[in-house]
Amino acid sequence: MSEYVERAGIAVDPALAEFVEREVLAPLGLDEDDFWRGFDALLAEFAPRNRALLARRDELQRQIDAWHLARRGQPHGPDAYRAFLEEIGYLVPEPGEFTVGTQNVDPEIATMAGPQLVVPALNARFLLNAANARWGSLYDALYGTDALDAPPARPGGYDDARGAAVIAAAKAFLDEAVPLAEGSWAELSGKPVLADPAQLVGRTEAGLLYRHHGLHLEVRRNPRSHIAQSDPAGISDVILEAALTTIVDLEDSVAAVDAADKLAAYRNWLGVIRGDLTDSFEKGGRAMTRALAEDIAYADTRGNRQSLPGRSLLFVRNVGHLMTSPAMLFDGREIPEGIMDAAITAAIGAHDLAGLGRYRNSKTGSIYIVKPKQHGPEECAFTNDLFDAVEDLLRLERHSIKVGVMDEERRTSANLSACIHAVKDRIVFINTGFLDRTGDEIHTSMRAGPMLRKGAMKAAPWLTAYEARNVAIGLKHGLSGKAQIGKGMWAAPDRMAEMMAQKIAHLEAGANTAWVPSPTAATLHAVHYHRLDVFARQQELQSQDPLMLSLSKHDERGASVLRQAQDERGRGLGNGGMDALLTIPLAAGANWSADEIRDELDNNCQGLLGYVVRWIDAGVGCSKVPDIHDVGLMEDRATLRISSQHIANWLLHGVVSEDRAIASLRRMAAKVDAQNSGDPAYVPLVGNEAGPAFQAAKDLIFKGVGQPSGYTEPLLHEWRRRVKSG
Repeated sequence: MSEYVERAGIAVDPALAEFVEREVLAPLGLDEDDFWRGFDALLAEFAPRNRALLARRDELQRQIDAWHLARRGQPHGPDAYRAFLEEIGYLVPEPGEFTVGTQNVDPEIATMAGPQLVVPALNARFLLNAANARWGSLYDALYGTDALDAPPARPGGYDDARGAAVIAAAKAFLDEAVPLAEGSWAELSGKPVLADPAQLVGRTEAGLLYRHHGLHLEVRRNPRSHIAQSDPAGISDVILEAALTTIVDLEDSVAAVDAADKLAAYRNWLGVIRGDLTDSFEKGGRAMTRALAEDIAYADTRGNRQSLPGRSLLFVRNVGHLMTSPAMLFDGREIPEGIMDAAITAAIGAHDLAGLGRYRNSKTGSIYIVKPKQHGPEECAFTNDLFDAVEDLLRLERHSIKVGVMDEERRTSANLSACIHAVKDRIVFINTGFLDRTGDEIHTSMRAGPMLRKGAMKAAPWLTAYEARNVAIGLKHGLSGKAQIGKGMWAAPDRMAEMMAQKIAHLEAGANTAWVPSPTAATLHAVHYHRLDVFARQQELQSQDPLMLSLSKHDERGASVLRQAQDERGRGLGNGGMDALLTIPLAAGANWSADEIRDELDNNCQGLLGYVVRWIDAGVGCSKVPDIHDVGLMEDRATLRISSQHIANWLLHGVVSEDRAIASLRRMAAKVDAQNSGDPAYVPLVGNEAGPAFQAAKDLIFKGVGQPSGYTEPLLHEWRRRVKSG
């Protein structure tokens, strides 16, 4: 173990040890020997518990597999299935009535509603862009995307016709958000007089600041601007408060497989918390350096100097309980990566609590950690206990570390009340994730039969129940006003018109935040939060039967799911939509044509190869990857999980053969090569089937049934480490 240094009973990568001791612990005034001894004791308690939880996952899966195999070809009713899941402890009793007790939560999470970004921690430039996306130009967002119902800009300089359409659209928005006492913003030529003068917050250096539905917006006047000179009101731009929160991601959007990768991610997290992270790059032939944005200074209506945050409030997403990391060894084994993340990211977050940074992230003394891929309340309770221990290790007050629970695994969504109860005094976030949740849906019921095509999954009863139950259960336990109830990603960053048409449904469902793929998308999505008062919507949901109202308003399929349950079983919502949630999306009686099967297989293989080749060869964990129709989609490991598990399911049940899957991989390798032909560093897949990217894709498919919970990380990490080792 000469490549490690010894710290108490832990073997630590030397560069990581130096970083922790000099850059993290020393500024906090924490003794490094005390830290390592305490961390050693923490590992002695929690590493075995972590392994036991993973063994419990495997045992439950074996029991579910056996149950389905024993009933192969026989339909089973919801009562029998639910009784079985209760018998084996997959479903646990409801915890009874309770309200979350989380305190000291920043308003961006508790009492404001707005967009949320997720950004890979390993990309400093993207990280800075996301942190600075608290404010965005509506003019730029409309001009540069397809969100505007107007012809695209002509090549060359400023397009006056498109500019006029942008200005008209922005002023129509102002009429909605900050209406004038008389007339329209489009007709304004002097000082605006508002219908509600209380909306005026104050004056910035560049213009006037307003507030609506808790969000700020600035109407700027720059007399030197070409736009302002042609505007009767002299308006040069409309700036919206957009990405209220950003998740700095150490998980699905990064390819971090060793100590060097983890150190780079931790260093970037420290940089944004400390406020000194910068990144230099070339854009358009010009050298540029990006840094964190300053706060927004303004004078209030009484002339007093005030400020607003210039940056998103930051969460950090740790990895789940499954993976281990070679960055440290404990008892001769790789350390559970989630335990390492908890200690180091919280210690970095403590810099903010100690006021060591240039800016404050949390003004309430909280560190925000998102915990993904937890299976049920046992694992949430483990996280709660782990965070208790980390707080003691770092001498933090109890519940300084807050937790966001990703509701993206089947056992968590089926036991969501119990999961929330397990972290009830530190929870600040629940969020649905269609892709991971679908991947787990397929894997958990892998042996029940062949699954629906991926597109049909979106109309399956379980998905509608899942999305509606998440909101209803969150509201039931008092998350409104204390925590975020979130919805998943809009994956197509170039299709903003569709996003604007569809994503308001997340607000209508009662979510007070939702994920977007870029700062520009955050600015556009912010418009939705002006158009719909989310907290008023949550009150509406709470005043009636929340699940039924949420389902019926969120989606017509939702109402039909529950009407069917009422008609067939006469129980309606007596079981909280659980039967719909547990309805396995089997393709019973499907008679797909050869072309339909080929299309589905090609779609899965193209998406899988397009993502894997970047992950394995280039170490890129999240990027805009063209789909089979050449539409760029923001892809991370969740998309890979559903594609690989879907093919594995169809292979298991004979819908496709191994030869057909290999043939599809070869066809799609040519497609992916063509899509990447402009990248000089790209290593083609065609003619390189023995290469790591193609082999990793094959493993994900043909070893998919045996992967823990259907996760892709073990195989991806194995192949990426081979590439890095040469």
